[in-house]
Amino acid sequence: PVRMMVEHCAKRGVEVLTLFAFSSENWQRPRDEISALMTLFIEALNREVAELDANGIRLRFIGQLDALGPKLNAAIEAAEARTRNNDRMDLVLAVAYGGRWDLVEAARTLARDVESGALAAEDVDESRFGAALATASLPPVDLLIRSGGERRISNFLLWDLAYSELYFSDVLWPDFTAAELDAGIDFYIGRERRFGRTGEQVEIKSC
Repeated sequence: PVRMMVEHCAKRGVEVLTLFAFSSENWQRPRDEISALMTLFIEALNREVAELDANGIRLRFIGQLDALGPKLNAAIEAAEARTRNNDRMDLVLAVAYGGRWDLVEAARTLARDVESGALAAEDVDESRFGAALATASLPPVDLLIRSGGERRISNFLLWDLAYSELYFSDVLWPDFTAAELDAGIDFYIGRERRFGRTGEQVEIKSC
């Protein structure tokens, strides 16, 4: 379903698609299982990058990339370099990523800046905090689609999901189809996004 998701989102005009490939909690799995997953990831990346490049997709990665090992990091760097100039759609893969990890790392970065005198504590605001996140270069998330019948966000993009629409599907990920993706997108289109305003204020602003 990953290839379908990428191709269909690009056709629908989605500008940025982020997929949760491997969470920071997944490091708790058995070592041999993690090793097999990393090998499969390298193989899939090397196999798919040419087609992604041909289709104008830019690949980007977020997460604890330095924990992935030299082989996978080399494949990631090569894929990003090859697709860097593409602009049809950004495909962001969250690898060894966790929302809490991202928040803690941002807090540590800002704490070091304050400690060194490069930043005053009173100057720390939402903008500066957001700029310290791994997702700093990405736009806010408009829509989160969660498959498999789960009704939780599982530590994914915690900061970026503040005003996101959440669509929960009972369809398991291996069975996820373009029709189910369209259902999620149509759900989003039908929502009124207020960002703290009243419905009347939203109407006035859109007039």
